[in-house]
Amino acid sequence: MGTTSNQNNSSAKKSFKERLSGATRKQWVKFLLITLFCIAFTIWTGYYLVLLLIPLFFDSYILKFIPWAFWKTSDNGPFRKFMEWVDAIGFALIAVYIINTFFFQNYQIPSSSLEKSLLVGDFLFVSKMSYGTRSPMTPLSFPLAQHTLPVLDCKSYLDKPQLKYQRFAGFGTIERGNIVVFNFPAGDTVALNMQQADYYSLCKLDARGREGLWSDKARYGEIVYRPVDRRENYVKRCMGLPGETLEIKDDEVYINGVKVADPEDMQLRYFVQTDGTAISEQVFDELGISQDDYAVMNERGQLSANYFDPLNELRRANPLLNKSLPEEMKYTSDSLQLTQLGFVAKGKTFGLVYTLPLTKQMVETLKSKPFVINIFKEKERIERRETADGKIIDYPFYYPINYPTRWTRDAYGPLWIPKKGETITFDKDVDYKVAAYERVIKNYENNQFDYKDGKVYINGQQADSYTFKFDYYFMMGDNRHNSADSRSWGFVPEDHIVGQPLFVWLSLDKDKGWFNGKIRWNRIFTSAKKK
Repeated sequence: MGTTSNQNNSSAKKSFKERLSGATRKQWVKFLLITLFCIAFTIWTGYYLVLLLIPLFFDSYILKFIPWAFWKTSDNGPFRKFMEWVDAIGFALIAVYIINTFFFQNYQIPSSSLEKSLLVGDFLFVSKMSYGTRSPMTPLSFPLAQHTLPVLDCKSYLDKPQLKYQRFAGFGTIERGNIVVFNFPAGDTVALNMQQADYYSLCKLDARGREGLWSDKARYGEIVYRPVDRRENYVKRCMGLPGETLEIKDDEVYINGVKVADPEDMQLRYFVQTDGTAISEQVFDELGISQDDYAVMNERGQLSANYFDPLNELRRANPLLNKSLPEEMKYTSDSLQLTQLGFVAKGKTFGLVYTLPLTKQMVETLKSKPFVINIFKEKERIERRETADGKIIDYPFYYPINYPTRWTRDAYGPLWIPKKGETITFDKDVDYKVAAYERVIKNYENNQFDYKDGKVYINGQQADSYTFKFDYYFMMGDNRHNSADSRSWGFVPEDHIVGQPLFVWLSLDKDKGWFNGKIRWNRIFTSAKKK
């Protein structure tokens, strides 16, 4: 203890001049580097308070008036070891917070909505500077936890303070075809027992609407609000830009009436009809089709290929149809129906049929197989359906979900995408405009919105028009028939944009074992910017 005390006393007696001259070249280099970083960061963000850190760094690296690392000279070994861990963990948390908030973050692909461009199990290196870093809106949050702390299962952030949206200078702007990471807009309100379903669709499906969700805690759980930057992260491809009119005809996207190019690896769902031969796992593996897309769990808990016999399926679905007819006439009638749907007869049977998501290249590969007799695209049909609690709705339904457009995933729009500074009027088609833009005006741009007796009221005043404050984007998955995207929940506001994935730094195949190809080596460090 005596030695430590003498060292501390000796250090404390040093003059300002002695401390300056005693600093090593290495200490000066460290101080200059951290000072340059603080100045550059301040110029970039406008956070002038960061400059107040420079005197502290000057003392820490050069003068050392304040005993920042007092514990390093302690004679107490366990205490010294403990403080080493505290110092290392504290530094790591601060560094991770700064890097994750302002520069880069990791993102894991959870679903197949972008296959085959990005695969389930891809880990992405996401640049927040590509479109300009968004300043923290919920600053008091735990690093690397989006909204919930693992194990503890509690919020990873404090609701207050909430800061205004601001975006710093970036390297570029969002262009059509860019893959973008963003906060899920419809994730502003979440039913904790059904977090995979968006709140607004749940309100439509429940016969009691919003009241049903808030009153039935046993079914839906607690209903919580999440700030913009604490909402779930999604990744999709931008297909529509602010101010454009988007329409989908027969799975082709049109912008302002002009067809745009499809993503190279875009997938659609197809009926694949064989002569009765089951498609082997080897063929699925060669095509890169995940078990989730072709297999189901049987009664023994085993995965088996999911296919059906069209003839048997038709008769099972309509047991009374043609029941009194002779077998030959029954087959003729059933065969005619199946042929009208697109199936091809093989002798007296229709073989086996799989429903698979395929790229154009995968379709051509399957057509070359001798046992495949027919491949055609699955068409979606709108049906009148009764929900579990007796509500009759059109199903499936698409955005705007509260207006009877009868749009489908294959035939959607036209829909105008809001643009900052552009104005819509409420002089005609008011019901439609309210359904399409109420959520934008109310939830994303924070206005009070009412619609009664055919008139629109914004912030308590009758409004004949509205001018948008933000730019909005229309995002879609490349797996077009298996993607919950802007067709389902609407526009992505500019303040929800997180960044652009730059490359895949790791890719794991959940269908494979560690010693059987689990790591997709051919994908590591491949570009993810515009696949």
